[in-house]
Amino acid sequence: MPEFWEWLIFHGKNGNIKIPVEVYEEFKDSKNKEGEKDSLASWADEPKTKQALILSEKSELTYVSKVLYEGYTSSPTDDDIEKVGMDPFLIAHALRDPVKRCVVTAETSKSSRKGANRHIPDVCQFFGVRSCNLFLMLSELNFSTRWNHGAS
Repeated sequence: MPEFWEWLIFHGKNGNIKIPVEVYEEFKDSKNKEGEKDSLASWADEPKTKQALILSEKSELTYVSKVLYEGYTSSPTDDDIEKVGMDPFLIAHALRDPVKRCVVTAETSKSSRKGANRHIPDVCQFFGVRSCNLFLMLSELNFSTRWNHGAS
């Protein structure tokens, strides 16, 4: 297993990295060009990976609704709901404890975008939730390919 994936599991077990089940489901079913489960999906489907990374709390629908209706659009269409996907669930989980939680995303701020086109960092900022990119998370959690050298 690649060093990075083991590092994610380590930090998942220690509570530093958690993924809401709604978001986890999005990538555990990813497929390659041939329509087969890709390596990420296979890894995500392993029991030790799920146990370490899936956030054990249920979604609080009041927070999900708040994020959707106040953070994205007050009257979402079916297309809007499809476009925002599981993002409101991700942000809603962070909103439950905005001091201790941070949303990690590949999206960058696009403050001019409105409605369902808003990006995660902008919605997070609206709610006072911290967001960062993968590189900042790696830096803050001191990722190194030698992170577990010397461990028994």
